[in-house]
Amino acid sequence: MMDSHVVRKRLEELIAARGGDYASLSRLLGRNPTYIQQFVKRGVPRRLSETDRRVIAEHFGVAERLLGGPDDGGARAVISRPGLVQRAEDYVLIPQLAVGASAGAGSAPDSEAPLAAIAFQSKWIRQAASGRPEALSIIHVEGDSMLPTLADGDQILVDTDDRDRLRDGIYVLRTDDALLVKRLSVNPATRRLTIRSDNDAYPTWHECDPASVAVIGRVIWVGRKLN
Repeated sequence: MMDSHVVRKRLEELIAARGGDYASLSRLLGRNPTYIQQFVKRGVPRRLSETDRRVIAEHFGVAERLLGGPDDGGARAVISRPGLVQRAEDYVLIPQLAVGASAGAGSAPDSEAPLAAIAFQSKWIRQAASGRPEALSIIHVEGDSMLPTLADGDQILVDTDDRDRLRDGIYVLRTDDALLVKRLSVNPATRRLTIRSDNDAYPTWHECDPASVAVIGRVIWVGRKLN
């Protein structure tokens, strides 16, 4: 059994790294606002319950064993190069949602329940994303309007914190109840937007008012299965 002091210290570091606070995490657990602070600072209760530990581990995207849970041998990553990975905490799990962004005429979200999670190195996430890891999610592309850049079935990493300071790039947009993935370019003189597909068979919309465009987030990574 992991020493309680180690668990409390690790939880304190996780909260600080995410810019969170004790009260918010306590509310996530359905506890009184001082519950986590008492655990971290005073060791009361002595150990987290199994339910609380599981919820906290899922919230921070870490293994339960890092918070005093059992060492699940079946959940270990297979490391092809010894020494490449130092600690499980060096990684963050990004949820893969059952949501499609259409590279075509528009696709309604199926569900926002996570299907799975994909691990990224925390260092890479800090360099690639604009802010919080919690603002990242992975969705899939539907359609062919963004060929050859994005293909049907591609997985894209979307940074929802990166939508206020628009610049040239690929973004996920919302129109009515549908999601689109399109390339945006900004006119430096008027600050108006051009929305286009990389596939020339699809139309381009010029000089769009940014206030009329509902931007969900910027696409910062793509994953593709080769056939």
